Amino acid sequence: MGAQRYIGAEERRARLALRQRLAGRARAGTPEEVAGALVALHGTDPATVYLAVGARLAYPARTVEETGRALYEDRSLVRMHGMRHTVFVFPTALTAVVHASTGLAVAARERAALLTHMAAAGAPDAAWLKEVEESALAALARRGQATAAELAQDEPRLREQFVYAPGKSYEGMHTVSTRLLRVLGVEGKVVRGRPLGSWTSSRFRWAVAPPHADLDPAEAQAELLGRWLAACGPATEADLKWWTGWRVTEVRRALSAIGAEPVALDEGTGYVAGGDADPVPGPEEPWAALLPALDPTAMGWQQRDWYLAPELRPRLFDGSGNVGPTVWWDGRVVGGWAQRPDGEIIWRILDEEGVGREALAAIESEAERLSGWVGTTRITPRFRTPLEKELTTG
Repeated sequence: MGAQRYIGAEERRARLALRQRLAGRARAGTPEEVAGALVALHGTDPATVYLAVGARLAYPARTVEETGRALYEDRSLVRMHGMRHTVFVFPTALTAVVHASTGLAVAARERAALLTHMAAAGAPDAAWLKEVEESALAALARRGQATAAELAQDEPRLREQFVYAPGKSYEGMHTVSTRLLRVLGVEGKVVRGRPLGSWTSSRFRWAVAPPHADLDPAEAQAELLGRWLAACGPATEADLKWWTGWRVTEVRRALSAIGAEPVALDEGTGYVAGGDADPVPGPEEPWAALLPALDPTAMGWQQRDWYLAPELRPRLFDGSGNVGPTVWWDGRVVGGWAQRPDGEIIWRILDEEGVGREALAAIESEAERLSGWVGTTRITPRFRTPLEKELTTG
């Protein structure tokens, strides 16, 4: 075998700019194009989906309308559980791959845990729960979309409660509807529907999941890993294990199945999709971006030194490793931003290296662009970070 081709930080940033649809001329025309390019959009914080899409659209004025259309009318995008037991938004065509590659194992654990907790509390058994589940799914199919409270009108047994962890310091009362709908979501039987409030609301209705084929888990893992490497490669084995939440044996099996090519990175050996090791030219001009908390680019890799200086992390991440709103200049995180209570978008540079007048003007332009389509909506990230809090109250 010949020596592995070296891909340095500059080329990785060039790939990121183009494939993550961040450089000006690489921006997308629709939310579907954005989701397809990124594979998955973090959906834990509802606002993240819209903000991540808007940052990558060539013309973001209709971000809210078009993203809502894709999610709740055309259903070309679906909000569902995916990697690492986290809620994401995926292209609908990818739901079967996500479910088979990451959902099945988690779903089995979730259902077993629910039955164990119910049994410990003296609650009804698995047969009872199956009856309630089938009744609830039938009611949901009739309604189209519904909240847990609305479903409980059709199936009153959803209101049943049981004590979780009796006798423990964290003992609590759980409702069957809350736990069961979560399990059904991980099992790929239900998905989040339209929110009860605005596009920033975290209170969702539920809907029956779109039908999808049953796939072989190993083949689905290979498919998902291949798509992600095409969008985010190169990546190390540690990056891949972290992003997918799989065992290292599963990652290696999938890498072999897709014929991934090893390359040399500053962090060690990395991988690209087969045939993707050739040099990639960068964008024609430098670019700026204001990306939201939990953005898939900022959260895309476990090893981030090539685009995020380690000394910036304490200000930009919360205690659980969730990234806050970030300011980017030409492939690097250079600061953060927030929205003040009066609606003003405020930003601060934390890393001044290479950030001159051109960068400052471009960043200010992006702030105005963001403010233009967000309008009067007020955005508070679900996971607050030190800099975001400081900018908000400063």
